[in-house]
Amino acid sequence: MAQQNLFIGSLAYATTDDTLKAFFEQIGEVESARVITDRDSGRSKGFGFVEFKSESDNQKAVDQLDGKELDGRAISVGLARPKEDRPPRRDFGGNNDRGGNSDRGGSSFRQRSW
Repeated sequence: MAQQNLFIGSLAYATTDDTLKAFFEQIGEVESARVITDRDSGRSKGFGFVEFKSESDNQKAVDQLDGKELDGRAISVGLARPKEDRPPRRDFGGNNDRGGNSDRGGSSFRQRSW
């Protein structure tokens, strides 16, 4: 079975993987700590994940660090949901029939006939 991760929310934009790891090492040995960043800008999205070497440290971290301050912000600490429990991503690709004529593929662009 996969190791349970912790979800860390309300992170400061200045928080890095290293500062996140160092903060959680007060509870126990950290296997990995990752701040999630925007693919395009590289800027932090304000949340991350921590995985302890010992899964028994997860509840200790939730109990002791939830609401504590890291880099000037009160963080939220909780158990991460497994990937299969998340709702499916919504597709906003624009390939639908709303707002246009279906004979033109649902596009709101008018075709010129010159």
